[in-house]
Amino acid sequence: MKNKISYIGGHVSTAGGISNAIVNGSAIGATAIQIFGASPQMWVAKIPSDGEIKKFKDAKKNSAVVSVYVHAAYLVNLASASDEIYEKSIKNLSEHLKITESIGAEGLIFHLGSHKGISKEEGLQKEISGMKKVLKNTPGKSFLIMENSAGGGDKIGSNIEDVRYLYEHIGSNRVKICFDTAHAFEAGLIKEYTKENVKKLFDAWDDAIGLENIVALHINDSKTTHESHHDRHENLGEGYIGIGGFKVLAKEKRLYDKAWLLEVPGFDNEGPDKKNMEILHSLFE
Repeated sequence: MKNKISYIGGHVSTAGGISNAIVNGSAIGATAIQIFGASPQMWVAKIPSDGEIKKFKDAKKNSAVVSVYVHAAYLVNLASASDEIYEKSIKNLSEHLKITESIGAEGLIFHLGSHKGISKEEGLQKEISGMKKVLKNTPGKSFLIMENSAGGGDKIGSNIEDVRYLYEHIGSNRVKICFDTAHAFEAGLIKEYTKENVKKLFDAWDDAIGLENIVALHINDSKTTHESHHDRHENLGEGYIGIGGFKVLAKEKRLYDKAWLLEVPGFDNEGPDKKNMEILHSLFE
């Protein structure tokens, strides 16, 4: 199927070994995949063995998958009021970034977390300090990628200003951005994906951080309404953004050099699948 963009795919399972992610990505026709490098529900990250890493790289070399992103653990919160959680988050993110680097992935996408219990300013300062420590702990080429949030629960990153502030104050060329379509809608960043709104939104992102610093897109429909602040993903065309919204987004040529990654539940509830991939491809026809 012809496509105007080079990197398209979704989050795939690594069950049975990380090299299986390449098999699973290939099964849905992906040229870009996202994986968990270690358990997303545990503080301790198990680093893959040299053998597993070699197997992964060999499988990738012999596949159509050209771009790999790793998603961090859900427990991580660099803006936490708890010093214990903050320190654990730095350690865990550092370990996940080490995994990202070891498999030659583009970068590690992570949620900025919540400043609940302290002021937003304190939360942002902890975030900056924490990200600087993670980058220092894990030298290399892989990016540390901030994802915009749906807001709610004092979450950081639900607006462009938060992301710009962090980006400018960290001042590292290894810091990049992942834009999630559902989170932006749920946070109230965009009411409807119309041609005018999409242009206005990405003009604002471009002015704030430069569109070249957005390296990945999470392409998700939303199970919840505009400005709900509830992070709930839906299959493409089945949610409140709707297929029309994604067709408009697919016409935004400034996004064609990004990785378009599905994080949808799947029509069989097993994650990004061929049907969602077919819908995603069809947007560009």
